[in-house]
Amino acid sequence: MKYRKEHDSLGEVHVPVDALYGAQTQRAIDNFDLGGGAMPGRFITALAALKRTAARVNEASGLLDSERAEAIANAARTVQDGDHAQQFPVDVFQTGSGTSSNMNMNEVLARLASRATALDVHPNDHVNMCQSSNDVIPSALQLSACLAVSEDLYPALTELEEALRRRGEEFSGIVKTGRTHLMDAMPVRLDQEFGSWAGQLRGAREGIEAALVRLRCLPIGGTAVGTGVNAPADFGPAVARGLSAHTGQPFSSQEGFRNLGNQDAAVALSGQLNVLATALMKICNDLRWMNSGPLAGLGEIQLPALQPGSSIMPGKVNPVIPEAVAMICAQVSGLHVAITIAGQSGNFQLNVMLPLLAHNLLQTIELLANGSRALAQRAIAGLSVNEDRMQEALARSPVLVTALNSRIGYEKGAAIAKTALAAGRPVLEVAMQETDLTREELEALLDPRRLTEPGIPGAEDS
Repeated sequence: MKYRKEHDSLGEVHVPVDALYGAQTQRAIDNFDLGGGAMPGRFITALAALKRTAARVNEASGLLDSERAEAIANAARTVQDGDHAQQFPVDVFQTGSGTSSNMNMNEVLARLASRATALDVHPNDHVNMCQSSNDVIPSALQLSACLAVSEDLYPALTELEEALRRRGEEFSGIVKTGRTHLMDAMPVRLDQEFGSWAGQLRGAREGIEAALVRLRCLPIGGTAVGTGVNAPADFGPAVARGLSAHTGQPFSSQEGFRNLGNQDAAVALSGQLNVLATALMKICNDLRWMNSGPLAGLGEIQLPALQPGSSIMPGKVNPVIPEAVAMICAQVSGLHVAITIAGQSGNFQLNVMLPLLAHNLLQTIELLANGSRALAQRAIAGLSVNEDRMQEALARSPVLVTALNSRIGYEKGAAIAKTALAAGRPVLEVAMQETDLTREELEALLDPRRLTEPGIPGAEDS
């Protein structure tokens, strides 16, 4: 490989001749070969969007000449479009402020702008004008997370929620045995069960949206320690307005020191994403239980057969999508622990685990979006229902005797349930022998469909 000589405040550095970055990026490559991988692409494009907007704001304020501002903005736009991705190799595990990533972007944009204009565009003096890594990196973190949620996660959640409600409506006439403690309980309808899953997703989404309100308040303009030194007072608000115009999201800039020394807003979003992971894990486990069998399990539903399930047992098919998504949920919970620890690592005016926060938060969003979409398309959309199996189990359930409580009392009901279970007989038959209720009365009281609605069975008939 051929190299060229670059220099920074520490001296000369050898940089690959075709690299767009310069000395500080090369030092980071040499120092942080730690195996974390490069920063996420969405973070890089968000960082480029900040630089592009900052250049235009500095031009409007008269601090940066139009030719350089235009060149920097054009260069940043190419990075936003996904060009030059290989020019951002700095490891996630780097300096805690993300200075290496900030300088990586500054150097790349400066070189691209210099080539386009034949002017000297400096990484610090021009691209980084009125900025510090300490306000740019957390702003890019927040911007990228907000965009990832709105553009990737929300559409996937909508698809899954709609799939659950649609399939639930298809099965609205089907009544099954409810379960508590994994034991038989009072009946529920499939549309109620599917609707409860959709409701979990809706609740998780509401929590995420509430967290985004805080995350849209960007620290840009705070510069080094939150005071805004070396930047005009309107720099931060102007950048926020520019980002709002480009993205359609209501970004604002903070006042004071918030979101530099602390990353509570990012931790809060991670917490709500962990709530979503918890909901998805519950849905996956319910699907796995309902799909269990086909003979020795519950066998209530059949998930699509996507691949052979065993290397030794021919014909075995496993619930692979719920299993994969459950692993995603476990990973998200682990990432949330790391994000929480990173959020605790704010010392005075700066958090020093910003790259880890950005990486884990974006990975969390990506995993949850992919998992939600897979559940919708490869599990919920194609599952079928074994209605006969459900009705058979429901008819023999001794728990149905609960519907007789208001007429015969708890103790008598318990005795009937015990007898029915021991004899393997339907509750209705035993109740006809043990009570003075007619068959017509018992059939009405024990109608599973009526038991899926609020009210006291039989009260409306008395």
